[in-house]
Amino acid sequence: MKILIFKLIFSFVVLLPLSNKILAQDKITKALNSWNQGTIPYVYFDNLPITDSIAYLDTREKEEFEVSHLKNAIWVGYKTFDEQKVLESLPDKTQPIIVYCSIGVRSEDIGEKLKELGYTKILNLYGGIFDWKNKGGQVFNDKEIPTDSVHAFSKHWGKLLQEGIKVY
Repeated sequence: MKILIFKLIFSFVVLLPLSNKILAQDKITKALNSWNQGTIPYVYFDNLPITDSIAYLDTREKEEFEVSHLKNAIWVGYKTFDEQKVLESLPDKTQPIIVYCSIGVRSEDIGEKLKELGYTKILNLYGGIFDWKNKGGQVFNDKEIPTDSVHAFSKHWGKLLQEGIKVY
């Protein structure tokens, strides 16, 4: 009887939170398969190349970026994407670039625009900043100080963010 009670408690305490993360990851995969065309190859949190030569471009809106972003990311926006600003900031079109947004949908669109501008080494961060934070990645606020806050975009999409403090 004690073993059965232990198994039940273990299931609720350990496995239930884990199942929420697995479910969120599955929902990210479904959303990306539904919304994206696969025109920009994915790079995954677990397989990120470790080098300072990569430019991280945040394709979310400014208020999302100010709440949190990846270290040293350059904000390029989505609705306000400025091709000229990018060309001036990254003159070398062979510069390795990783684009990201909340989960990877908007970043694919911006990745396509970068490709049209002639950039040749573009990857889309799979699962975006949500997956990054869900897997323990560090994010920084507008003062470049580590934070647990992440702009969750909306209540609907925010369900995919399992770690950190959701900001709307």
